[in-house]
Amino acid sequence: MNSTLPRQQLGKMIGTIAIITLSLTGVIWLQKSLIAPRKEQLTVEEYNKQQQLEQIQLNVYKGLPSLGYGNLLADWFYLRFIQYFGDGDARKQTGYPLSPDYFQLVVDNDPRFVDANLKLAVSTSIFAGLPQTSVQLLEKSLEETPSQMTSPVYPPYYLWIYKGVDELLFLGDVEAAKNSNTMAANWADTYPEDDQYNSKSVAQRRRQTVKFLEENPDSRKAQIAAWAQILTNAINEETVERALGEIQGLGGEIYATPDGNIRVRVPEWID
Repeated sequence: MNSTLPRQQLGKMIGTIAIITLSLTGVIWLQKSLIAPRKEQLTVEEYNKQQQLEQIQLNVYKGLPSLGYGNLLADWFYLRFIQYFGDGDARKQTGYPLSPDYFQLVVDNDPRFVDANLKLAVSTSIFAGLPQTSVQLLEKSLEETPSQMTSPVYPPYYLWIYKGVDELLFLGDVEAAKNSNTMAANWADTYPEDDQYNSKSVAQRRRQTVKFLEENPDSRKAQIAAWAQILTNAINEETVERALGEIQGLGGEIYATPDGNIRVRVPEWID
């Protein structure tokens, strides 16, 4: 009896062990980082070296097969992104150039990870300054995501909404933005009347946005609505401040509700 495992089976076993080890190592590293964060202020050169090392690691991860652990890997890469994004001292020195790398890794491993993909899209387009890359990765996510799917915070039609935001605000592609908002409305309309996301209302607003863009491609009302979407999913204070500044600069009004939430009002005189 031959006890030697076939090469293909052995390779898969080794890969599986590597994936599990990688994931466990990442969890331990994240826990240690959160429990005992580093306090010392590093030099610009040291921050750059850290980022270069992280870039090398991310490039290596892009070449690894998921071996059925795509969801687990996507969770891990998203947690690494949160750690990366939240390191304010480092980001002041090096910026956010790795955001699209984390975005690609999450989409490649779990394109249906809607909540993560929305935040990664904002980081990629606003902070890394790569809206075209954000649109491309959102398209890849949409290719694999069903129109109806249970998600902890946002339903999948928000992927279309944020794609439209990038196309309208940063790429100036009004026709693409109209198509994305139409698709968002179509997907939202497939949800029941009384669903938890208030999808019918979302569908109506998306069609109103399309109408605004058809009548006036430079509609400030549509731009305010787009920035309001960014404000809704803001991932840090810097995003909030920029969105509020853009909304007010376009003539939108900001007010707080009794429960402390921020709301946006568009005055009647704005087209």
